[in-house]
Amino acid sequence: MAEQNSSGKTMWLVIIVAIVLIAIIYPLTDRKYRSAADASVAGSDAADLRIQPVARIELVKAAPAVAAGPKDGATIYGSVCGACHNSGVAGAPKIDDKGAWAPRLATGKEALYKSAIGGKNAMPPKGGASDLSDVEIKGAVDYVMSKVK
Repeated sequence: MAEQNSSGKTMWLVIIVAIVLIAIIYPLTDRKYRSAADASVAGSDAADLRIQPVARIELVKAAPAVAAGPKDGATIYGSVCGACHNSGVAGAPKIDDKGAWAPRLATGKEALYKSAIGGKNAMPPKGGASDLSDVEIKGAVDYVMSKVK
């Protein structure tokens, strides 16, 4: 009978130790292992943040530029013509080379207008700025003519 008491006490001791261990360990593991329902409610925002794309591209239509009227010759020369005529790119006569402009000026203003609007040699029509009007191009030609005379 002594053996039964001893084994009974051992059994109760093991049960109590197991309960104590479970009581200590369970709260520590409760944070790691939540039910799927809890994780989906609490972690859906965090998961959305983690799986967002690295970058986003949005294509929007640019607002049209406000037309303030025709541009003057100096502005057009500075933004379009000067790219080639300041440095002489592709055989373009430099703005300060009066000798190179003399034969061109001899052809007359209308011939220069026609060359500037229609293009000549390496120069594309309207100097590549097809959005400019003929009047604006003529203003740029007049500006160049005033500089090279």
